Amino acid sequence: MDFPLIASSTPSKRLFLFGGAGLLVVAVALLAYFGTEIRANERKAAKGPPAVPVSIAPAEQQVMPFRLQAIGNVEAYATVSVKARVDGQIATLNFREGQPVKKGSILFRIDARSYEAALRQAEANALRDAAARDQARSQAKRYQELLDKNFVSKEAYAQIRTNAETAEATAKASEAALENARLNLEYCTIVSPIDGYVGKALLQAGNLARANDVNPLVVINQVMPIYVNFAIPEQSLADVRKYMAAGPLTVDVVPPDPAAPRIAGQLIFIDNAVDPSTGTIRLRARFDNRGAALWPGQFVNVSLRLFEQAGAIVIPSQAVQTGPDGQFVYVVGKDMVADVRRITVQRSDGDWAVVSSGLVKGEQVVTRGQLRLGPRTRVQVSKAPEAS
Repeated sequence: MDFPLIASSTPSKRLFLFGGAGLLVVAVALLAYFGTEIRANERKAAKGPPAVPVSIAPAEQQVMPFRLQAIGNVEAYATVSVKARVDGQIATLNFREGQPVKKGSILFRIDARSYEAALRQAEANALRDAAARDQARSQAKRYQELLDKNFVSKEAYAQIRTNAETAEATAKASEAALENARLNLEYCTIVSPIDGYVGKALLQAGNLARANDVNPLVVINQVMPIYVNFAIPEQSLADVRKYMAAGPLTVDVVPPDPAAPRIAGQLIFIDNAVDPSTGTIRLRARFDNRGAALWPGQFVNVSLRLFEQAGAIVIPSQAVQTGPDGQFVYVVGKDMVADVRRITVQRSDGDWAVVSSGLVKGEQVVTRGQLRLGPRTRVQVSKAPEAS
């Protein structure tokens, strides 16, 4: 019978079938794994490096002022060193150091008692001499009448006439002395001759003031209006004279804070000679300086506007890069790929660069993120284009 033979061969077949199925499963799993890896690598190879986040701005065409930049020094419109005109002890100070004062405001008072006494004495002398003058005039008039009637000699009349003229001169001298005494008393009150700001008081109350002393009592600076002096290269002198002859030129003081408004003034003076040691010419501008934004002695950035350039291509200054071959920018195309473009920058004006060649209106340039860029680099915009 064959039953024993069949019973003995069945386990071997089952083991063979199970082993083959296991190997098939492992092969399918390995094939699926390596296929997934190959497809992932193919996708990565096709995709390339990730896009670089950047900020962009368009090249714009607009009217741009042509300016000359310089460093200026603020100078007071007028400076007065206040001095005493009479000797005396300072009785009072009627101001706070650094405060604004108006023309005619009382600054100092000098002890005036001695000058009041001198004025009273001068008034008395003037009255005495005026009475003597009137008496001499009356006597000369009577002697004139007697001389006409031949009652007195010409010599006697001449003496009386001389006495009258002497009395007249004495009376005039007394009047002059009286006026001088009045002035000395007036000088005891020292007032401000201009509108401005007072400095530090160099003599305090109780000190003795000397007439026309070398050191002033206080210095006053007028700051409204005010001057700003600056220098430009002599190569620009011809252009400045040309445009100044055509009309007033505007001078702006550029504040340190970009958000703060510029202070506008007018060019009023060109020096009559170029400084041969520096090759520059000195200019002066006048500012109304309302609010006292400018202060004497201050150094400021000055911008002299010569003319308006129409149709200028401008981009933000931070978009301009400098390399071995000169200045360039990264231009972003419609395919969001940034490429290097060489440009020529004519000049800079604040946050803007005026481009004379290399760009046209509407092209997008990278303003932030240039350090991670190279030729033909894919980019993505991290924020909206910057507003002009």
